[in-house]
Amino acid sequence: MEEENYVKILFQFYSDVLEEETVETVWATVIDKEKGLYKLDNIPFYAPNVAADDIVYAEFDDYHERLTYRHIFEPSGNSTVQVILFDDNSPINEVRALFDVLGCTSEKANDSYFVMDVPFNLDYSIIQHKLKELEDSGVLGYAEPCLSENHNYNE
Repeated sequence: MEEENYVKILFQFYSDVLEEETVETVWATVIDKEKGLYKLDNIPFYAPNVAADDIVYAEFDDYHERLTYRHIFEPSGNSTVQVILFDDNSPINEVRALFDVLGCTSEKANDSYFVMDVPFNLDYSIIQHKLKELEDSGVLGYAEPCLSENHNYNE
């Protein structure tokens, strides 16, 4: 895609972890600039309730002086999972590879934190089982800031 088809969208939200308003920018492709529609192109690291491939409505915000998220226009059905590693003996790329084999892509923030995209068509119970197994063994902790209707069930 041509460079002008990519934009950064600002997400502003309250972080329970930081206990303050915070922001994150996420790359998106232009679907219809006139209508303010954009498709998220990467996995949000922190922004809640959104996932890769969601089509969102965003508009220019004068205060922030940039394109700013307003709401989801069409959910992708994907889910976002945040993962933090606790075990120094489990290299992050090896843990990410475990989920890659199951069909989940991920983006690494640093050596102990990554986010994972669970595509709409995957059986989340398999991914959730692996997450719980690793959590129970002390390797990691995880959160589900965007769990789609396709994946919203318990083991």
